[in-house]
Amino acid sequence: MPPTFAETEDNAYEAELPQKLSDVTWRVFRIMAEIVEGFEFLATSEREVSIFGSARFPPGTPWYEEARKLGGMLGKAGFTVITGGGPGIMEAGNRGAYEVGAPSLGLNIELPREQRVNPYVTRSRGFHYFFTRKVMLAAAAQAYVFFPGGFGTLDEAMELITLVQTRKMHPLPIILVGKDFWGPFLKWVDERLVREYETVSPEDPDIYQLVDTAQEAYDLVVKAPDRSFF
Repeated sequence: MPPTFAETEDNAYEAELPQKLSDVTWRVFRIMAEIVEGFEFLATSEREVSIFGSARFPPGTPWYEEARKLGGMLGKAGFTVITGGGPGIMEAGNRGAYEVGAPSLGLNIELPREQRVNPYVTRSRGFHYFFTRKVMLAAAAQAYVFFPGGFGTLDEAMELITLVQTRKMHPLPIILVGKDFWGPFLKWVDERLVREYETVSPEDPDIYQLVDTAQEAYDLVVKAPDRSFF
């Protein structure tokens, strides 16, 4: 049988398990600190656009280069590019901004393996908890751009769509890049959730927009109004 999460390298997860209730209580202060420090980190930035996508696309692959192109276009237009700070699409977005001299921010997650701060981040902030990092990625962006990715990308996209759907966040561009990648999923949403099961309202798919290129995404972003907070 494959090892459980707690049995993986260095028993990283097992080491994180609280030993008693007081340990959990003290973690609240660490969570509070991450949130406060995260907002302080973002306070000096303007016109932020958050870019999401897989960490597994290396330089030279089509989606890496498309994200790099978008980062450059946004940087030239005076936007601050924010990513998770890691490799793949995150690196590409940061790289595009970095290459034109624009602010290139990375909100990194501390993991036992694989995550690293890419070399094109000009300012970075590390987070221990995924959920505090997600708050920062969503806090003040003018638009959110999602390239093809895995479970993490899907999680971020669905959470932001839900926040707009439930009116916990003002409507703003949520842009899905890649019709071949996102198209089948959106078709399933329309056919199953909207029509068959009626678990999603017919107008809810209007929350997001599907495009195929960096140029199309950029054209939507530049029309977005400025936003200071949720």
